[in-house]
Amino acid sequence: MAYSPRLKEEYKGKVIAALTDEFGYKNVMQVPKLTKIVISKGVGAAVADKKLIDHAVEELTTISGQKAIFTLSKKDVASFKLRKGMPIGAKVTLRGDNMYEFLDRLVTSALPRVRDFNGIKATGFDGRGNYNLGITEQIIFPEINIDKVNKISGMDITFVTSAETDKEAKSLLTELGLPFQKN
Repeated sequence: MAYSPRLKEEYKGKVIAALTDEFGYKNVMQVPKLTKIVISKGVGAAVADKKLIDHAVEELTTISGQKAIFTLSKKDVASFKLRKGMPIGAKVTLRGDNMYEFLDRLVTSALPRVRDFNGIKATGFDGRGNYNLGITEQIIFPEINIDKVNKISGMDITFVTSAETDKEAKSLLTELGLPFQKN
């Protein structure tokens, strides 16, 4: 039997049933699902030091378990000494099993390591069923060796779902284990 991530099996077993009960879906295909997770990191100081981009790509690759790529600037900004086409960030897009594995590690081991953690804010929804989460320190991930970190930096994690509304997306992400703050 082939390996399948724990959260994927939980989605198929419990989450679909819970969301169908809550929203009254007639068909299993109507139930929203997590489409992809995008982890991105801006490295503004990379204009002066090109090695910072390599460190950012290496860290995202370590955290996600999938090769990250660097992102290029779209236009010139003279005040920042930035030229079009210069690398200024890094990103990785996770789908399928890698996505579920990352989400499981994020919920079970990374988020509990945040200082004074009492849940993530529920204000990061965009109106179309997607959720954005900002993390201030990359050292919350156990994969990162603190001794090798040259600069503490944050990252953005975007959860793209097939949900039509923010309410459906929040229910989906809550069922998958994201700890939202209680109002």
